[in-house]
Amino acid sequence: MDSLTGADQAGDSSTPPRIVGIGASAGGLAALEQFLEQVTPGSGLAYVVVQHLDPTQKALLAELLQRATKLPVREAENGMRVEADSVYVIPSNTELTVVDGVLHLNTPAEPRGLRLPINILFSSLARDQGERAIAVILSGMGSDGTLGLQAIRALGGLTVVQQPESAQFDSMPKSAIAAGCADIIAPPAELPGRICAYITQASKRVEPDAALTSMVQIPQTSSALPMDPLLSIFRLLQQRTRYDFSVYKPSTLHRRISRRMAIHGIDTLAMYEAFMRQNVQEIDLLFKELLIGVTSFFRDAAVWQQLADFTLPELLARQPTEQKLRAWVVGCSTGEEAYSLAIIFAEVVQRLSLYREHTLQIFATDLNPDAIAMARRGIYPASISADVSPERLARFFSAHDSYYWINKDIRDTVLFAQHNVVLDPPFTKLDLLSCRNLMIYFDAALQRKLLPLFYYSLRPGGVLLLGSSETVGRFKQLFAPIESKLRLYLRQENAPGAVPEQLAKSFPPLSKIKKELPMSLLSHTTQPAENLQTAADKVLLQVYAPAAVLVNNAGDIVYISGRTGKYLEPAAGKANWNFHAMVREGLRAPLIDAMKQAINQSEPVQLHGLQVQGSANKQSVDVTVQVFREPGALQGMMMIVFRDVAAAPAMRGRRKGHSVIEASHTAELQQYQDEIQILREETRASREELQSANEELQSTNEELQSTNEELTTSKEEMQSMNEELQAINAELQAKLDDLALAQSDMKNLLNSTDIAILFLDQNLNVRRYTEQASKIINVRESDIGRPLSDLTTSLQYPALRDDANETLRTLVFSEKQIPTSDGRWFSVRIIPYRRLDNVIDGVVITLVDITATKRLESKLRQDLNQ
Repeated sequence: MDSLTGADQAGDSSTPPRIVGIGASAGGLAALEQFLEQVTPGSGLAYVVVQHLDPTQKALLAELLQRATKLPVREAENGMRVEADSVYVIPSNTELTVVDGVLHLNTPAEPRGLRLPINILFSSLARDQGERAIAVILSGMGSDGTLGLQAIRALGGLTVVQQPESAQFDSMPKSAIAAGCADIIAPPAELPGRICAYITQASKRVEPDAALTSMVQIPQTSSALPMDPLLSIFRLLQQRTRYDFSVYKPSTLHRRISRRMAIHGIDTLAMYEAFMRQNVQEIDLLFKELLIGVTSFFRDAAVWQQLADFTLPELLARQPTEQKLRAWVVGCSTGEEAYSLAIIFAEVVQRLSLYREHTLQIFATDLNPDAIAMARRGIYPASISADVSPERLARFFSAHDSYYWINKDIRDTVLFAQHNVVLDPPFTKLDLLSCRNLMIYFDAALQRKLLPLFYYSLRPGGVLLLGSSETVGRFKQLFAPIESKLRLYLRQENAPGAVPEQLAKSFPPLSKIKKELPMSLLSHTTQPAENLQTAADKVLLQVYAPAAVLVNNAGDIVYISGRTGKYLEPAAGKANWNFHAMVREGLRAPLIDAMKQAINQSEPVQLHGLQVQGSANKQSVDVTVQVFREPGALQGMMMIVFRDVAAAPAMRGRRKGHSVIEASHTAELQQYQDEIQILREETRASREELQSANEELQSTNEELQSTNEELTTSKEEMQSMNEELQAINAELQAKLDDLALAQSDMKNLLNSTDIAILFLDQNLNVRRYTEQASKIINVRESDIGRPLSDLTTSLQYPALRDDANETLRTLVFSEKQIPTSDGRWFSVRIIPYRRLDNVIDGVVITLVDITATKRLESKLRQDLNQ
């Protein structure tokens, strides 16, 4: 494996090391050993290992991993500073985090059950290391680590996952891959080399490429050679995603594109563009890479305090008759900021009893569909407790073992949608618009397009909230600062050079955004005349426009223009805004037919000379019925316009001649209308019953969902305990292998001495023996555990058992010279058997052959006697 020599580690000992967080669970020991075997000293990286361990047992992981690497392996301690070329292992029954390059150990809240220590480590690495963070997921069951990988990847860090086919348990690697947060996927033995190659490749791109640097100065039609690969990349992205990233700042594009190139080991833009054409999935990955998703709950606490204490109360006080305020959170990512606003508003209206009935509708939009899907679910990792107070967690979230789920009443306040703030029409009539830390990634031309758009979207007196690094720039005439340091601005009323109404009707492609005009040209504007015309149009509509109502497809009135009292009247009983119930006699039957006809044709339906009973006499009315098919907000709705007309005298004369017939027809028509009204009321009652049944089914569904969540939690707890058992089993298996090896070593050592040795336990039963001992004492493998007294021996030593008992009692060794029945002599030595903890646990009998010595002694004695 190539050692790292990049800029990150070049000779400066004061530079903190890059930290590689490694998460593993069941089956992870083998993967960790394969990984560490390929780690070469001198890379300058530090490795922090987290594995699911049994909280009741002392971990043996550090000593097991030390066998696989030359790097020092230490068990982590609280307050230990991370050093380069070292491995740190989590102790059992702890949670491990990294803050400012220092390890911190915490005791888990729950004694056992589902824990996510890998998520906790990775989340802390994301906060501490940012884009320098590196995270590795190895074999394991469940999904621990996936959320942590997402946090690291959102900040530009490197995420590495073991290839599922090479994992003993593939659930954790598959979960990370399915979540789309794996930059590198490979077997464990290849991962260290891929990580170092990525760092080396990334360190080469200290300065942006020339094409990226000059991008905003060269038109897209330029055929300059350095521009071609980059433009091709932009076109590939735009064809697949409908978004043009050429308006992003070059520095942002440089970091993100260079990161993808480093992951694949690609040196030039041309090579990367060719790679994208061959691998369509890379286009999607780069698209997600370019969508910055950094967010958190209540980011910049002072901003939220200002909103709670002053801004929101002032908005509520300014519109006391308005029951619903509207807000738009642009670039909401995974929803934390939108939910933070909903929580703050709930706290404000709870505190100010005067506004308890007011509500807030939040529109939260983002370009990333995956982020929107996550925001809609409203499920966040347990690590949000670092940003959300315990009081808010208890009030607005439901706690689960590994995550928090935001309450339904808060979720219902926010409407999430995928939306392109540049190309799609904006939300309007807003009281609050939040666009924080989005425009910093756009170039100046796009920023200057968005600010007038935001002005158009806000109501007079609406509030604009920007990020800490963003300002309104040259558009101070549109927005007055409320609190400059917090980037809170108030929409100016009747501002000079205000935005034309046509702005919302035309959103050209980004490629057609023109360069900025000089300030001197911007000062010459015709907008005041347009404002005057708009104001005059409004007066004319209010004073001279005919009476009209807007009706939805259920027949309910949603909007009334002008005075409609002559044509509509409330029905007796419970308040009912249904048009059919309110329309006066003489108009009901013709209008029902006209409304049916209008639905089936594109042209408006005209009714002339209808008679409606006024306060003194009948009034002749012309009615126009039209169904809207566009714009989208009015699609499917119906406009009914009433115009009074003077009755013709000739018609009155003719009607007198037919009064009897008309009276008959009127009575018959009234009967039909009564029957229709009865049927309508029955239909309404049925609809209410169906709605009630639907609510009951919904309640049952929520109960079933709650039960399912409890079962899921129980399953996850069982899975966690199973992973702990798997880890213990792996450690014990490793220990068994060590013991088997030690036993083999001891057996070979004893046999190599050519000495007969017999090991007896405290009851003088056979525990172990050497091959030489079996030639003197009749013992074999099946005699293990048999008493010494049951064995036969060639030794002429009847007191052997008694001497062994005496040694066991007095702890004093015994040594005698004993002959055998075949004429040999042995020095029999009996000593106590001491364990490592200094406990006497039997005796050891050694038999040394001294036959030669005895024969020499006998010969010497004979010679002396002669």
